[in-house]
Amino acid sequence: MLNSNEIMKIIPHRYPFLMIDKVLEVEAGVSAVAIKNVSANEQQFMGHFPSEHVMPGVLIVEALAQTGAVAILSLEENKGKIAYFAGIDKCKFKAKVLPGDTLELSVKIIKQKGPIGIGEAVAKVDGKVVVKAELKFAIEQ
Repeated sequence: MLNSNEIMKIIPHRYPFLMIDKVLEVEAGVSAVAIKNVSANEQQFMGHFPSEHVMPGVLIVEALAQTGAVAILSLEENKGKIAYFAGIDKCKFKAKVLPGDTLELSVKIIKQKGPIGIGEAVAKVDGKVVVKAELKFAIEQ
């Protein structure tokens, strides 16, 4: 298990853009499972939406990408590098995510050729899928 301080040793993201609070599991280069505790105190809820706080889908996808980055950047040969977004495919938003929810984020690397790869990403709340996507990444060379 990794806390936020340990996560920041692997990925370059910092507050307010560090979107994962804890990593429950990581198999370097293969998969990672992380948690994001959604709080009404987060800045995005000032404007999204003032009358009904809903976590922006793009931030859920970013949390998934950061989870995948932990998996791929945990490999010894990738330590200290950056994993960049290279594309998003098959993205589906299935339910709203609200303050008080705990996002369970999982990413499995399903394909990699050189610095380019694809992760199968799923976000759940209370065991229910809220987002699914294929995330493409490019590792800094």
